Amino acid sequence: VLITGATSGIGYELANIFAENGCNLVLVARRADRLEKIKTEFEKDFGVSVIHIVKNLSDPAAVKEIAEEIKKQNIDIDILINNAGIGVYGNFSHTEREKELNMIKLNITALTDLTKLLLGEMIKKRYGKILNVASTAAFQPGPKMAVYFASKAYVLSFSEALREEVKQYGITVS
Repeated sequence: VLITGATSGIGYELANIFAENGCNLVLVARRADRLEKIKTEFEKDFGVSVIHIVKNLSDPAAVKEIAEEIKKQNIDIDILINNAGIGVYGNFSHTEREKELNMIKLNITALTDLTKLLLGEMIKKRYGKILNVASTAAFQPGPKMAVYFASKAYVLSFSEALREEVKQYGITVS
């Protein structure tokens, strides 16, 4: 199971559930100290293997580097959880351009690219599960968080479309 944004919140809780159920994990996040702590905790408590990859997914090179690391270590990903995400609050005309662009890179681009890079192997083996974490924000406009709400609408629309495309291969997308 590969989980992005695995050091806190929903990502951490999902990682904990999968580890508790005996799944080996690849955890991706920016905080090396937190990843190392989780690795030690889960391996001790649950007897699972935990690989941790420290990456900032708003860096355009990060996703490709993750895919290369997985391939180099001969890791087979059955479940992909695209959980990492950020939001920016404020009137769009007043928020920082770089923060908005980094949000798009993380919430949309990294999610799409990681799915693209791992989907091929899932199709070959005719098995896989993908969970793209969106939000109720996906269903409505969000004044003061316009780009965040729009990014989550993308995640929802992308996931629903992809679900239809890959169900013939035994892959589920949620």
